[in-house]
Amino acid sequence: MPQPFLVLLLGRLFGGRWWRAFHVRAALLATLATIVVLLTGSVLMVAAEQGAPGATITSFPRAVWWSVETATTVGYGDMYPVTPWGRVIAAAVMLAGITAFGVITATLATWFVGRAQREARAVGAAMRRRAEEGEAAVHEQIGALHQRFDRIEELLADRSGG
Repeated sequence: MPQPFLVLLLGRLFGGRWWRAFHVRAALLATLATIVVLLTGSVLMVAAEQGAPGATITSFPRAVWWSVETATTVGYGDMYPVTPWGRVIAAAVMLAGITAFGVITATLATWFVGRAQREARAVGAAMRRRAEEGEAAVHEQIGALHQRFDRIEELLADRSGG
């Protein structure tokens, strides 16, 4: 029985060395946790705010928009909680957003720095090899020059002494 495309894709994504890297898993799990917090916060926000006087977050779509703008710290100010429970939920959504973006930013920075370090190590190793090859070539040339000078000295000694 052929496997569904999604199963093959997920197996390919999560089965390789890429997925095993800790920082990749951390970023994906932080993103997933943030999505769960945003959706849960949206549902709870509608429940907390619905029926409150002056409430602007009264439907799930509006709550999702509010949670995204709050988690990303954009906060246009067009929607905000007016109830105490709404404010508690808002604080949780803010913290989740700040944490998720911090983890994702740190993951990208780690990836860039790790990649630059690998490239720097490769360049350093290549330079060391070239330096060693150059040093060996210089020693070889110096040895050849010594042999030539020794031969010239022998020839001069034979001419003057002979």
